[in-house]
Amino acid sequence: MDRLSSLPDELLHQILSLLPTKSAVVTSSLSKRWLNLWKLNPNLDIDDSLFIHPQHGKGESQHIRQSFVRFVDSVLAMQGDSPINTFSLKCITGIHPDTVNRWIRNVLQRGVSDLSLFTDFTCEDTEEDSYQLPRELFLSRTLVKLNLRSEHCVDWWWPGGIWSDSLALGVLKSLSIDSDLIFCGEVEEFIPSFTALEELRMGSMEWRESDVTVSSATLRTMSLHGTGCEEFVNPTSVSFDTPNLRVLSYYDLVAEDYPLVNMKKLCDATINLILTDKQVKRLREPNNEFWEEEEDEVEDEGNVLVNFGNVVKLMNGIQNVQKLSFTADTLEVLSQCCDTMPVFNNLKFLGITSEEGRGWQAMPALLKNCPRLETIILEGLLHYVTDKCGDACPCISREGKGRSLRACPVNRLEIQGFRATMKEMTMIKHFLDYFPGLKRLDVVIEDNEPTQLRNPELSKCVKEMFSLYSRLYPSCSVELMVSSFLQKKWRAQGHI
Repeated sequence: MDRLSSLPDELLHQILSLLPTKSAVVTSSLSKRWLNLWKLNPNLDIDDSLFIHPQHGKGESQHIRQSFVRFVDSVLAMQGDSPINTFSLKCITGIHPDTVNRWIRNVLQRGVSDLSLFTDFTCEDTEEDSYQLPRELFLSRTLVKLNLRSEHCVDWWWPGGIWSDSLALGVLKSLSIDSDLIFCGEVEEFIPSFTALEELRMGSMEWRESDVTVSSATLRTMSLHGTGCEEFVNPTSVSFDTPNLRVLSYYDLVAEDYPLVNMKKLCDATINLILTDKQVKRLREPNNEFWEEEEDEVEDEGNVLVNFGNVVKLMNGIQNVQKLSFTADTLEVLSQCCDTMPVFNNLKFLGITSEEGRGWQAMPALLKNCPRLETIILEGLLHYVTDKCGDACPCISREGKGRSLRACPVNRLEIQGFRATMKEMTMIKHFLDYFPGLKRLDVVIEDNEPTQLRNPELSKCVKEMFSLYSRLYPSCSVELMVSSFLQKKWRAQGHI
């Protein structure tokens, strides 16, 4: 300890900044040398779970809550008005929001630049339907990074035109909000109000209007996870005017139209266009008389009868990407624009999530329109089979078998979530037969995924088939990849 105490103050401050605040405060009892060191720590990390310990029900004690409040109050008071860089607060023990907002005001007055809040308020705590952040936060001239996570609804919107103030969060570069629900007024005013914003993440967004425009000239990274309009209604239109955006993660109900998609610098995109099962049936059977009989019920299903062919406008707007990932729902939506699919000339990486209830109708068109594709990662192989699956899979025998695969220059294929079914084995052979430039095929078995390989006989059969593939296709490295945990488990059980 003496050797540690002899270190310069600057180095000790750095060490203390890496500790949770409760642990840093405890060091004051080591010696006089340590008595006041923590008080000058510009980085506070306060976690109520460390304070009350993870004992069941302890956080429900009013005495424990009051002790935690007194601890935080004393820490802030002893630091006085010393500058603070980072303030991280995890508070889910039922502290009243007025108390939390008092702490936030304290660190804002001391010039905090990085603020991270994880809160959870009950309806009794807030006495309202949502938690409203303190007004002072919106006027900060020092806050560069804000990370807000809440199990309760968060209300950003202050009436009276606060966003018209040109100084409101004028230096904020990173904003992350993850909540059960987020209210922020009209997004057309909300996002542009952050004039320096480069990174935006919003989870559980609900659009207030059916026509939405996301606009920012400064954004580089954006993650929007939406829930459509009120009560999960599909938006009428969604536009993106983000000319400098490089990375996009977009989850939302499918819009009827995408009038403007300005993302010419986009490099990496993950798209999840969410469908209901009823919408999927409607897309597959557009002329079914059953749908006409339900015209009066459309409002209850959130525009289930809408044609989603305009999604091609979104695809046109992101066609310059180098890395692209689609969920199973998105692939189903893309079945509406197979004939008008844009060419992704820069695309090198394609990720596809597959589900048994969603189809591969768009796969042939997609693969044929990726002339520089190098890597494909498939999360699952099982999918809903239709007569429009094309030749990307061997589910239905047809002429021109494997044509779209032959046109795709991919050299590496990874299959995740392998279950060792014969259908999957047949598809793997299909890929080996028709991807002309395939050099590497990895089949991954996850720890928690259901698989047939727990059966020792089937496990042996699958291993033999992969060994056969390696001999039949010597130009391609074929590997069955099993986690070390599963390898030990199966070896102990005699499965491998």
